[in-house]
Amino acid sequence: MDFYLWIKALHVVAVISWMAAMLYLPRLFVYHAEATTGSEKSETFKVMERRLLKGIATPAMIVTWLAGLFLVWQGGWITSGWLHGKLLLVVLLSGIHGMLSKWTREFANDANKRSSKFYRVMNEVPAVLMLGIVILVIVKPF
Repeated sequence: MDFYLWIKALHVVAVISWMAAMLYLPRLFVYHAEATTGSEKSETFKVMERRLLKGIATPAMIVTWLAGLFLVWQGGWITSGWLHGKLLLVVLLSGIHGMLSKWTREFANDANKRSSKFYRVMNEVPAVLMLGIVILVIVKPF
């Protein structure tokens, strides 16, 4: 049981790290979209975005998934309805992660075609998914 709790703690830390990056990266895109292509500011954003994605977001997502799947298996949660809902939202969040990765590459190649307003809206999507995930895990409504 102690090992389960250690993995649970690891899962929570990984989720917090992943969500921090998922909330901050689109915010960087807002400012990057407003920067002049080729400017020092734009080049700084490229470095920040790449480091955030590769150094924090992606490793945290991997640890979140691995630790989470272990907890599901060890905890016997696989038949729980709330877990199915949570997994759906986590899959959607992982898809958003993939989109953020694509947009990071587009910015790196000076190929962004989206406005800062678009990224302001997209900045809210991970927060909404996080809200649903937390409610499902804590309240377990079904």
